[in-house]
Amino acid sequence: MKRIWTRWLPAAAVPAAVAVAVLAGGAVAETPPPPATPQQVLALAAGHTARQFSGVVKENADLGLPSIPSQALAPATSSASLGSEASILELLTTPHTARVYADGPTKLRVQIMDELAERDAIRNGNDVWTFDSKAHAVTHATLPATAPPGNATPSAPPITPDQLAQRFLAAADSTTSVALGPSASVAGKSAYTLVLTPKSAGTLVASVQIFVEAKTGFPLGVDVYAKDQTSPAFHSAFTQLDLAAPAASVFAFTPPPGATVKQEQAPNQKASRPAAPAKQPLGGKGWDAIVTVPAGSVPAGLLDSPLLKQLATPVAGGRALSSSLVNVLVTNDGRILAGAVPLSALEAAAK
Repeated sequence: MKRIWTRWLPAAAVPAAVAVAVLAGGAVAETPPPPATPQQVLALAAGHTARQFSGVVKENADLGLPSIPSQALAPATSSASLGSEASILELLTTPHTARVYADGPTKLRVQIMDELAERDAIRNGNDVWTFDSKAHAVTHATLPATAPPGNATPSAPPITPDQLAQRFLAAADSTTSVALGPSASVAGKSAYTLVLTPKSAGTLVASVQIFVEAKTGFPLGVDVYAKDQTSPAFHSAFTQLDLAAPAASVFAFTPPPGATVKQEQAPNQKASRPAAPAKQPLGGKGWDAIVTVPAGSVPAGLLDSPLLKQLATPVAGGRALSSSLVNVLVTNDGRILAGAVPLSALEAAAK
């Protein structure tokens, strides 16, 4: 389950599984300097070189998912993993504040500030740590020298607005209309607003707004709108941002005295790692694509997960986990179908 979420979903649906990083408060109208065309702003965002920064990110999602009591998640979150099924579901149903620090592609720290507690994910070169202050638990993994740059944990979904925006920009192909919205101020910085609108009528995504810093092209925030919702279903943005290198000490981590430390293998270090579940396209392209995980490829125990049973609704032929942006269908024969499409589309594809 730690890695399956990002494998389930097409590129346009990945933000529904994102664990940390979302906007609190609306953007303020402002007029930045040129460029002034969608193509120029796309090029500005694609070519940005801001790789060092620190700031505060707010998370608040309105996906129509029920909130999950922290008591129900306690046993599952004690592993300190920011990519576990319980943590992902909790992050999607509860507002969060995170401090983020980055210095190049292999140094990243995310601190999720819970009430009277803190969860950290740190990548410092090839060392990856997670820490849960409430459980007083630490995990550590060593990435191989060939490990690609990316998130603080190998299994985590995008955790900064920049990473999230790049996922959407990569999906902005011929299935997408691109326009400029009103200019804005995000985290005190002037920004252009790129508006991505799916051309397909078969997707749940109405539009995506990406706030691009006017001088550097650094993506400051992302708003995802679902159909039939006037307010964003998902928001991701900085509320504070400093585009300077953080102190090196920010990325250094030593387990606190008395903490339980679990040594883990990075996914691509395992000698006999099972093959990744095959994704089979079942129809649509881009925003209305449907993918499936074949029966037999689903991790053992997932179909019997108490959290899945709590959130999923019985439907003909299986159980469905529905939100305003993404639907997931678990069939009785063990397949999983997912997409940013209505449940009826998944049911039809399952047949």
